Amino acid sequence: MLEVFCEGTSYGIGLQHGEQARPQIAGSLAFYSNLFAQKCSMDWPAVCTAAAKFVPFLETSFPEYMQEMRGVAQGADVPVESILALNVRTEIAYGMFSDGCTALSWKEGGKSFIAQNWDWDREQSPNLLSLHIRQSTPPGHPPKPAIHMLTEAGLIGKIGLNSAGVGVTLNAIKAHGVNFFKLPTHLALRAVLDSSSAAEAVEKVEKYGVAAACHILVADAQAGGVGLECSAGDVVGIRMGEEEGDAEGVITHSNHFIREHEGLKAGETRLYLPDSVERLGRIRELVRQKGKASVEGIEEILRDEKGYPTSICREVTEKESMATLFSVVMDLGAGRGYVRVGRPVKPEGILGLKP
Repeated sequence: MLEVFCEGTSYGIGLQHGEQARPQIAGSLAFYSNLFAQKCSMDWPAVCTAAAKFVPFLETSFPEYMQEMRGVAQGADVPVESILALNVRTEIAYGMFSDGCTALSWKEGGKSFIAQNWDWDREQSPNLLSLHIRQSTPPGHPPKPAIHMLTEAGLIGKIGLNSAGVGVTLNAIKAHGVNFFKLPTHLALRAVLDSSSAAEAVEKVEKYGVAAACHILVADAQAGGVGLECSAGDVVGIRMGEEEGDAEGVITHSNHFIREHEGLKAGETRLYLPDSVERLGRIRELVRQKGKASVEGIEEILRDEKGYPTSICREVTEKESMATLFSVVMDLGAGRGYVRVGRPVKPEGILGLKP
């Protein structure tokens, strides 16, 4: 996995991202261009036209993200519309395709962890980045935390950890609807990583909303975790231990809604991965068996292959090319993350998250 270091202004950070990851960004564009054509019958110009609908909201509410994406485009020598399209790829598809994963937050005995397996098409694996960001701030503004995230080349927000001890993970969910005046999913993840606490991150996501269906899990060392089930119409919070099956201090999630959502009727949500229910039950079972939270124990959970190949540790099947592309466990008190690249039962590489 390519390691990229960026610092400075929003535009400068994007420029460095684009310059250092130019081949991988080209790979991301080729991958998604092909995917949209196959799954959604959309050519790339149509994808970019749809992405442009987010520009008015982003220019007004998050101009620094637009500046960073402009920098990425300049550094990679591609149109800014293409970089915007990568960053709003979840929304453009209107739920017609999504990635999968299994995630958990666990606060126990004074320790707080957040973890997940990220499952997606194996073809995109060469285009993943270990991205470090240090942002300068204008005089009179509070400094933003440093960020270390695992992302797809060209995307400015995804799964990661910041220097304030805030961690974030993502579960894809299929549901009807998109709102072009809310935060696109991956930029909502970036907004979390730009926050100084889990409470600030939750407040930000609830204030601006999320443009399409997903589950964002946010946690820090002090407060533990909060699950944010998002649809185009609302954000529903899930607190530790609230869900039947979750132990005290724990939130688990996979790839389906477990709460009711405003404006969504029967048939407007879709269990696009039938194994999502089984994986959720399995991770809850494994957490109960462990009893105590630790990096090693959570890593073992993420290696679980019950129900193989559509297990927590996922492998490709005859019908799907999706597999676990990395697993990550973040120890929020220690401010460190532990990453196994590829399927964690047989990692292709190991790296650390350290903002």
